Amino acid sequence: MKISREEVLRVAELAYLELSEAEIETYRAQMDDILEYVGKLNELDTTTVEPMTQVLSSDQAADATVREDTVVVSDVAATVLKYAPDPEAPYFRVPRVIEK
Repeated sequence: MKISREEVLRVAELAYLELSEAEIETYRAQMDDILEYVGKLNELDTTTVEPMTQVLSSDQAADATVREDTVVVSDVAATVLKYAPDPEAPYFRVPRVIEK
């Protein structure tokens, strides 16, 4: 699959990246290589491969120590807002850092 310069620019725009001409070509080639490799993986016959629902095998999962989830109430909002420079409960405002 060939990735076009325009597609690289579109991805860069979505990620708020400014790329030089050299970076555009570098990323175009890298993205093309990645998609070509994925295409090769799609050619593999996986009909006899059982889908994985977890990363660990059942033997590994049985040996793993798993703690119980517990809910812990943390009420620090009032304290945090007390020291914030421009609070407006339950939020505090910060300077804009993204222009787009």
